[in-house]
Amino acid sequence: MTPELMEGRSAAPEGGALPMGRLVEVSGRRLFVHRQGTGGPVVVILPGAGAIGLDYLNVFERIAEHSATVLYDRGGTGWSDAADLPRSAPDVVDELRVLLEALGAAPPYLLGGHSLGGAYARHFAQRFPTEVAGMLLLDPAHEELDAHYPQEVRELFAQFVDAPIPDFPPEMLELWRGVFAEKLQRWPEGVRGPLIARHVERWRAGFFEGQKTEALVYEPLRRAGGLPDVPLIALSAMGIDASPTASLPEGMQRGVNGAKQAVNRLLAGSVPRGEERELDGATHVWMHIEQEDSVVAALVDLIGRIRA
Repeated sequence: MTPELMEGRSAAPEGGALPMGRLVEVSGRRLFVHRQGTGGPVVVILPGAGAIGLDYLNVFERIAEHSATVLYDRGGTGWSDAADLPRSAPDVVDELRVLLEALGAAPPYLLGGHSLGGAYARHFAQRFPTEVAGMLLLDPAHEELDAHYPQEVRELFAQFVDAPIPDFPPEMLELWRGVFAEKLQRWPEGVRGPLIARHVERWRAGFFEGQKTEALVYEPLRRAGGLPDVPLIALSAMGIDASPTASLPEGMQRGVNGAKQAVNRLLAGSVPRGEERELDGATHVWMHIEQEDSVVAALVDLIGRIRA
């Protein structure tokens, strides 16, 4: 049976060997994980909604030259086993913590979270502050983001809150296949081909993960309190997506970018050692590829601060 996603549940990985990494059982579910490098702090990469751990292979391999580094797929995404989606932030955080324990990866960790993964990284730090040494947040999802959007953006996004998952025609999936092929062109072919295929097979995961975020993600964040006093860098992607897959016109994108930067500055200001950095020319989904050097530099900077 071809792997596919049914409503609210992702299919378990089937067919063919993993391009790299391995599956580790956590609470009865196999999670894809790839680990490389030595020394501390252990850097943990938390993908955005709809992303797959190996999308960050470019950053992973460079950071693993400096410190032990882990990337993984949350349950229900990538090459990990099925899970009911969407999931709550506490559930995702508990899963990750048990995975790291199973790997023998000792805290405190440097968490690198992108988009929804950034919200999960924050919640991990809220619940287990002594187990976090620092954070890099790439355009993190945030409970106050909607309040900073221009009115026209809020009204547009409100139409899609918990809306039914669209049924993209084959030509749209082929368009996305081409986008992934272009963005991942520097990935080894033994990884690139299976990774693109996995994205096309499991494209609905991002939509499922992004549903009910107010109740499942933002409310737990609000209840859990502040962040620990650790070095934190928030990266704001300020570029404009002019590709055929862009979901918003340029004017709205600029409004979204302004809102993201506003909440990133709030996050940076919430801890004594926080800062916000702009990434010009980087778009939200692809910022770790379009501004790879800046992302790597921020992580290396944080590693140095933690070791000092």
